[in-house]
Amino acid sequence: MDGLNDFRTERVSQVLAEFHSLQHCIADVPADPINAEEYYTEGWAALRQCAIDGQHILNCAADVTVPQAQGGELEQAKAELKQILLDAYSRRHVARKIYHRQAAATRWVEYRENVLQGQRPNRANHRQLRACDDQLRRELSQITDDGVYQELRSSDIAMGYWTAEDPSLRSVRRWVQARPQTT
Repeated sequence: MDGLNDFRTERVSQVLAEFHSLQHCIADVPADPINAEEYYTEGWAALRQCAIDGQHILNCAADVTVPQAQGGELEQAKAELKQILLDAYSRRHVARKIYHRQAAATRWVEYRENVLQGQRPNRANHRQLRACDDQLRRELSQITDDGVYQELRSSDIAMGYWTAEDPSLRSVRRWVQARPQTT
């Protein structure tokens, strides 16, 4: 036994707490516009997809398959904590990615409202609205697994968290790929 199960337990708690906070943030953002004419626009479609993805990552089943560890009860607890950390860490990763996509779409809504200023889309504002859509697409394309992983890792280290056994990006990607996707 390596004596690190208390650290592992604390790490799982930290990651789950952040995942929980992200879920609340995701759930608090409106997914449907007040004006029904805006329903099929790119930003609102992105916000609806974020809401669906946020619900999916909350509802997808945990992988509870933990190999039988050699060495007794404490080694089995170590194996279980590592599996729980992978699940929590991966969910937090996906939630942060959704959160960033949602933030980009929310900015799009604000930009669009500034362009329209209470008016309907027309020839005079068509170019500006198209620029809003282009900006949204650019921002969404820049939200990558690598970027989110590095952001979370840097934040955890800056907070002084024990990260010695955090899952690799490859492990997170495998976890995500094992879940049916909604997008």
